[in-house]
Amino acid sequence: MARVAALIPDLLFGSKVQAALRAAGHEVDLVSGDVEAWAQADGIDVLVVDLTADEADAIALVETLAAGGGLGGARTLGFFAHVHPEVRDRALAAGFDRVVPRSRMAREGPALVADLAQRSG
Repeated sequence: MARVAALIPDLLFGSKVQAALRAAGHEVDLVSGDVEAWAQADGIDVLVVDLTADEADAIALVETLAAGGGLGGARTLGFFAHVHPEVRDRALAAGFDRVVPRSRMAREGPALVADLAQRSG
């Protein structure tokens, strides 16, 4: 399955996502901020990020990683609060592979990650 780094500062939701992804067979590391996400980006299949986290500017992080080749073929999956569709638009413009509402991430996270991992390279 996929090797995943997840930048999800909300511990409760992060644990829920991590457990669901692990139950589906994915290898998951929760990362706590930009620096750790940057360090983990090489060697993963999918980078999952909470686009609403105050602790990190995930959109800028992915823009920087992608521009410098730091994603190494990893795919990006962002999730946002449905009441902020402008965040989705900014993330897609920045180059995220997929951006979904938080509720969809909760329901379909393992399938979304599996689909993106098949396309990593």
